[in-house]
Amino acid sequence: MTKTPLKLEQLADRIKEISEEIAKEEATLLAGPSAKRVRKKIGDAYEKLRRVMEDLDPIKHPGFVFDPSNPNVVGRIVGITMIAQPRKPLTIADRFYGSGVYAIYYAGAFPTYSAISKREHPIYVGKADPADPASKTAFEQGDKLSGRLNEHRKNIVKAAASLRLEDFEYRVLVVQSGWQNAAESYLIDLFKPIWNNEVGICYGFGKHGDAPETRANLRSPWDTLHHGRDWAHRDPNMLDARPREQIVKDIARHFAEYPPLGSVDEILRRFLDEMREIA
Repeated sequence: MTKTPLKLEQLADRIKEISEEIAKEEATLLAGPSAKRVRKKIGDAYEKLRRVMEDLDPIKHPGFVFDPSNPNVVGRIVGITMIAQPRKPLTIADRFYGSGVYAIYYAGAFPTYSAISKREHPIYVGKADPADPASKTAFEQGDKLSGRLNEHRKNIVKAAASLRLEDFEYRVLVVQSGWQNAAESYLIDLFKPIWNNEVGICYGFGKHGDAPETRANLRSPWDTLHHGRDWAHRDPNMLDARPREQIVKDIARHFAEYPPLGSVDEILRRFLDEMREIA
């Protein structure tokens, strides 16, 4: 019964001796691939020893300590708080102070978007950074959020041949400077909105209208699907990044792989499940 504890003590003595020998070595003289291999070996050993130390401790670690400043946590909290805000028609052009995150929703009859029309699944999510990263108040942040929404509003109006502005709504949340990045990342990962560049399906909606030659002579899928922005079509030699038929197929496949969330209840359940996984 005493053999294992005694062996552990002996092994611990050896670990102490080895660690002292390693500490005496000139680590800075080891560079390149050799240094990388040594770091990995020490890291692996440290992780195994850490688990043994936890097993030896009669008081156990709780496994998770809630830290509101953890980007994984705060991004989810800010994102779900934005979803709790009322939806407003995108036709409203009110200006307001503040930076933060927003989501745009579609409720029209464009066939390709039928899976998300009139549902709680956004077609696009984004962020607006503050005018000054050190801003403490909405006034100091500037009218960044309303300005970004107004840009989107204008782009949709230009695509009147296939989209109606009155079919769009939005949610918005002004947040403390710096947290908009984590919230946007969470919302993109949660919804995988088809208009977001990061998703790679129907990207291009958020482009600002650079000269055609700066776009590698390729028209974005959004501009292929929704004609209207002059700068995306004025060059007769500009090619589509993907043909229209392929874009439509890609969207359908995306919705099949990632079924849209239809209600706030579904979103809340997903949020709670993810918070349990973090814990």
